[in-house]
Amino acid sequence: MALTVRRLVRNPDLGLTVVAGHAGADRVIEWAHAIELADPAPWITGGELVMTTGLNIGSSDEEQFDYVSRLVDANAVALAFDTGTTFEHVPDAVLAAGDALGLPIIAVPQRTPFIAITHAVIDELTADRVRVVQGIVDQQEKLARATLRGGIPLLTATLGRALTATVVLIDAEGESLAAHGTDVPRVIEQARSVARAAGSTSGRGRSTSSVASDRAGSCVVQSVSVAGDIRGYLAIGSAGPLATEDRLLVAHTVSLISIEMGKPAKVADAEQRLRTVVTEALLAIGADLDTGLLRYFGFTEESTVVAIVMTNVGALLPAQREAAAALAAQSVPYLMAPTHGDLAVLVGGERDAAWVAALVRTLSIALGRPVRAGRGGPVGVVDAATGVRQARAAARIGASSSSAVSDFADAGTFSLLLDGRSVEELSVLARKVLGPLIDHDAATPSSPDLLTAVRVWLLHNTQIESAAAELGVHRHTMRSRIAKAADVLDRDLDTAQARAELWIAVKAHELAETLRRP
Repeated sequence: MALTVRRLVRNPDLGLTVVAGHAGADRVIEWAHAIELADPAPWITGGELVMTTGLNIGSSDEEQFDYVSRLVDANAVALAFDTGTTFEHVPDAVLAAGDALGLPIIAVPQRTPFIAITHAVIDELTADRVRVVQGIVDQQEKLARATLRGGIPLLTATLGRALTATVVLIDAEGESLAAHGTDVPRVIEQARSVARAAGSTSGRGRSTSSVASDRAGSCVVQSVSVAGDIRGYLAIGSAGPLATEDRLLVAHTVSLISIEMGKPAKVADAEQRLRTVVTEALLAIGADLDTGLLRYFGFTEESTVVAIVMTNVGALLPAQREAAAALAAQSVPYLMAPTHGDLAVLVGGERDAAWVAALVRTLSIALGRPVRAGRGGPVGVVDAATGVRQARAAARIGASSSSAVSDFADAGTFSLLLDGRSVEELSVLARKVLGPLIDHDAATPSSPDLLTAVRVWLLHNTQIESAAAELGVHRHTMRSRIAKAADVLDRDLDTAQARAELWIAVKAHELAETLRRP
């Protein structure tokens, strides 16, 4: 908090009183200077609290008014006038000048020496500087943590929030790498303009710094170099010029970006392997995992996560790489590991289905294939395995849906079947209806799988032709298998009740099999 005239006179040890020029009481004091010259203006630089006993202010009203005018012209903050040495009271002309010119006039009691005022000002200014430095250190720590948690995207977003500014990072070719704020297009264009003026291409070059101002505000652009090579430009758009402490944060951010950009590929790969190992360990042992490992990736024991299981991702290594890039761009903490040919992701916070759908679209474009996903409900991070089972079940349930994302919470009857039921309960429910088919298929492994035939038949709304097409058999063969299944089950499969019971049992069987997987 800056030291103002109003704050200074509130110091009970000094006994000061503002007696004129009250309109300027919120002016910031940058120093205190005692001076007894008739014209102190040449000896002050602006921002000072000028202290005088009135020895050389003149005896006439005109001389005293002129004295105050010279202080105003020199940008003095206020005049502290001693009462008791030369004058018993502040002269009326000085008071009138203070009110007319807006310069605060402070009456200093005889008991208060000027040195006491100087010490009070120095102490406050020192405390202010300590607070500023501590604030910078705290913000630098936040920036460092953001870099560890979410890389460059989260780092730029954290800087933007700290400065209440728009922050963008472009590469040496002018492509946007990360952005945060409400004025991104304008700031990107400013950064590209600086890059063009510097004649930059990826390669070695001199560091560049630029400041531009227009009606929209101020924009600072700073080049980012790695081992002497310009790798990009960081631009900060703000309503006005950045303060000194803000510029220090920008410089710190440039250093962090340089380190992140220069991170060797082997280090990045090792970090991703560690992320995979931690995810697998979390799913296997839950609360027994060392929480220090979770903190490295931005989670605590109290964190809430949403599990997403993505299917049809193709080769897992490219899928992991593209998913990591997409998640880093979202600036959210995450854990990720392959599971049964799919990709399981744990994302911090309660991410809704729309957020997951956007992630899936991004991944589908990057991989060139229609990725699908199941979303589990929000769970504590130590219960992540439950969330992954829910997400996997949602993905299985929604396999026939036209939607790219299936939400466990929207699974209706089948969500209720799974929620709170054990594998054994689901198996009992499935066997109660499907037991004869399961036993028949197990006893005759060389014969057609009747359970699969019934499942596909029901999936296609009992349409023989489409079900036969999915299984790659003739419609007469399909009709024969359904008839055989009806004989084995000893049920009339033409009734709505029988088909409903069969469908519920099939889903219970599938979910039980899903839950059996580690």
